[in-house]
Amino acid sequence: MSLVEVLIGSAVFVAISVTVYSSFNSIFETVRASRQKTAATLLANEQFEIIHNLPYSDVGTVAGLPAGKIPQSQTLTRAGIPFTVSTSIYSLDDPFDGTIGGTPNDLSPADYKLVEVAISCTSCLNFSPIVFTARVAPKNLESASTNGALFVQAFDANGLPISGATVHVVNNLLVPPVNITDTTNNAGLFQIVDAPPYVEGYQITVDKAGYSQSSTTARSVANPNPVIPYATVAIQEVTALSFAIDKVSSISVSSVTPTCTPVPSVDYFLSGTKLTGTSPDILKYSRNLVTDAGGLQSLTDIEWDNYNLTVTDLGYNLIGINPLFPLSLLPNSNQNVQLILAPSNPNTLLVAVKDGATGLPISGAEVTIEKSGVSSVLATGEGYLTQTDWSGGAGQSVFTDTTKYFSGDVDVIDGSPVGELHLRQVAGLYQTPAELESSTFDVGSASNFHELSWEPISQSAQTGPSAVRFQIATNNDATTWDYLGPDGTASTYYTVSNTSINGVHNGTRYLRYKLFLSTDDPLYTPSISDISFTFSSACTPPGQVAFQGLALDTYDLTITKAGYTDYTGTVAVSSVWQQTSITLTP
Repeated sequence: MSLVEVLIGSAVFVAISVTVYSSFNSIFETVRASRQKTAATLLANEQFEIIHNLPYSDVGTVAGLPAGKIPQSQTLTRAGIPFTVSTSIYSLDDPFDGTIGGTPNDLSPADYKLVEVAISCTSCLNFSPIVFTARVAPKNLESASTNGALFVQAFDANGLPISGATVHVVNNLLVPPVNITDTTNNAGLFQIVDAPPYVEGYQITVDKAGYSQSSTTARSVANPNPVIPYATVAIQEVTALSFAIDKVSSISVSSVTPTCTPVPSVDYFLSGTKLTGTSPDILKYSRNLVTDAGGLQSLTDIEWDNYNLTVTDLGYNLIGINPLFPLSLLPNSNQNVQLILAPSNPNTLLVAVKDGATGLPISGAEVTIEKSGVSSVLATGEGYLTQTDWSGGAGQSVFTDTTKYFSGDVDVIDGSPVGELHLRQVAGLYQTPAELESSTFDVGSASNFHELSWEPISQSAQTGPSAVRFQIATNNDATTWDYLGPDGTASTYYTVSNTSINGVHNGTRYLRYKLFLSTDDPLYTPSISDISFTFSSACTPPGQVAFQGLALDTYDLTITKAGYTDYTGTVAVSSVWQQTSITLTP
């Protein structure tokens, strides 16, 4: 025989062998499954025979309702196979003679019992649990009941019933004690028809995988008035309790500066509005939390609610939050929360401006606070960066030291007074012209730039109309610097403070300015004391502004925005940090 013939013959033999083996294996699996199912069926019949031979009063489960002699769960071995036997027994209220609480009202609602036996096998391969049910009725006519009924309703945030919710009922004060775990039906209802009476004795918990939990609460010194106290069951009365649960959500918190730099390990307090007790109010959710070393924290399994947040870290002031609080957290949602922080500078006033029609934050509103010679103006939804000192000299590429800049002519002097730029004086004459290029400002993300401003706004008339000029350069690589004026070209200059920055710079992250100083009369020099620009970035809180370093006093508050009615009022700054919300009418 040739090698090819040997290989072909071997392949045919292997194929036939595998087919035969698979057939035999399939037969064995079928026989094994049939054997397991037969054993489970016989075991179920055995359990029903035991139940049928019990006195009717003993037909119930241990620690269940109705109470009886049958364990709620047990492991039994038959034919060498360990099975888990779960038994549930319910008292049923047949509508033939009326129902408890219905018309007519059945004062003896426990008409008969429904027995459910479920057989499962965790060690069996591909074994599907089997369930058997039967009814057990008393031999004699029913007598007047000395028990009551307990109905538990589970519904979601929209008021819709939840089927398959787990209901756990415990009453350790009864003899024998009650400990029942079952599920709601398609109508979201779990009913115990024949429950022994007890005043505030039944502890009930309702939950479901992936859902929030709701439960009764014990009356105590710490909680004298629980919202849902332990349930009371009265003779021949129905006690109906409702529990709201829904899919849980998550909150991702980040603590950052206005330029998106993470702020690590920030302490804050998060609380909901749902209560477990009143007088005094006891919150269902209230926790002291802290962001991690990267300024992040992920909160999971959070129940839908309206939440409030307070920064408790003494090292920082909250100067903005996105989205605005209180936060309405919906079921089955993922909410990002951004805390915009600045180093603590008491006293801080955070002003949030909202649209009266939509409740949404309004960006670009001008907010002014003033009192007896003190006035400050900020625009909502805009961050700002400023430089007020150049005494550190040139040579700094990135704006980290606030007293330095990138490069400048020798004729630009930071001198008298300290922190003010002006031309260099030689032999009593100011040297002209001169220029200075700033370090790189990083706003943290792609941003829109709004206004360029400087102080003082006006210069001495002798210096001429173009004594102070600026150009702006922006990019996303911190490398390419093309300086442009207000028309978006290199041939023009910003010559008026509080001028809008050309939109050609929008969508960029890094910014530098170039300052040009000159004078028409060498006996006079222009001067600059501070330079600022405003921007909107991913870390700019919408519809909010923060005023820091305020005196504790009462301020006049004015808010204007095109298309809205102006707001005028007063605000009393009385604490280290406080927030006020103002609604504008369109």
